[in-house]
Amino acid sequence: MNIMDFNVKKLAADAGTFLSRAVQFTEEKLGQAEKTELDAHLENLLSKAECTKLWTEKIMKQTEVLLQPNPNARIEEFVYEKLDRKAPSRMNNPELLGQYMIDAGNEFGPGTAYGNALIKCGETQKRIGTADRELIQTSAINFLTPLRNFIEGDYKTITKERKLLQNKRLDLDAAKTRLKKAKVAEARAASEQEVRITQSEFDRQAEITRLLLEGISSTHAHHLRCLNDFVEAQMTYYAQCYQYMLDLQKQLGSFPSTFLSNNNQSSSTPVQSVSTPSVLASASASLPSVSNSIVTSGISELKSSSGNRKARVLYDYDAANSSELSLLADEVITVYSIPGMDSDWLMGERGNQKGKVPITYLELLN
Repeated sequence: MNIMDFNVKKLAADAGTFLSRAVQFTEEKLGQAEKTELDAHLENLLSKAECTKLWTEKIMKQTEVLLQPNPNARIEEFVYEKLDRKAPSRMNNPELLGQYMIDAGNEFGPGTAYGNALIKCGETQKRIGTADRELIQTSAINFLTPLRNFIEGDYKTITKERKLLQNKRLDLDAAKTRLKKAKVAEARAASEQEVRITQSEFDRQAEITRLLLEGISSTHAHHLRCLNDFVEAQMTYYAQCYQYMLDLQKQLGSFPSTFLSNNNQSSSTPVQSVSTPSVLASASASLPSVSNSIVTSGISELKSSSGNRKARVLYDYDAANSSELSLLADEVITVYSIPGMDSDWLMGERGNQKGKVPITYLELLN
């Protein structure tokens, strides 16, 4: 037998098998043929696998949306990934906002209150942008990739073996149908032999499929560990963002009154501090607030006299211009008031250095 004859016979056999399966499947749908049912355990495993696949896809896609809200950017990243090429590096939204703020601050003048504030806000936004990149990278490696590997790897294998099991079942039921229709003893004996062979192949494929499906429990355990990694990455990101904004709020504590004084407007109206969520209440308790409550009797007495006092610095402070004095947390300086000075400021001295300091950053010592 030459190769051509072998191929022709193989194609004929495959066509016959396909036709037999198609007839069996159609008759089952029409209720004209019996169907071998899978055992309950295998059916439960199949249902669990389908459920896992469905929700894994939804969680994976929505996580991608969370990490990268821009659909065009997601499509671009997908294309570059399929081409096995690195996507070009671009500024993310916080970084772009930060750069605009820094450029605007430099244009308005770093020596002005507003320009200085814009630069500080811009630097903080760029730090948040860097943290955002780290969150995306960590989440992609530790969370999205394992989920994608399951969809594109393990579940594809399960689908392939399940399809083979379906074909083996159709072969078995078609053989059983032919056995029922066999009238001649010789044909009946051949049909019985065919049923035994197809039953054995079906049982073997059912066992292979079952073993693969039982691995779904291990998949759940693995995805649980990946979920913990994702939560930790988010905790790190949000903690960084909160710390960045907390530091920024401390730096900007005196900027409103400075801005008003630069425009020769009264700064007697207190600026209310931004309320913080209750979960961060303990941390926000120490934030500077330009309000009437901080004008203690000690400061009032100091402003009304010509003396000076020692004061401890509560927070770091960067001078906005040459008339101000930069401060370091926990250092002790000498403070005093001069006639005509803004109510929210005192003069501070450290050795030969002197300049205006915001009272919200000070604690008078006895």
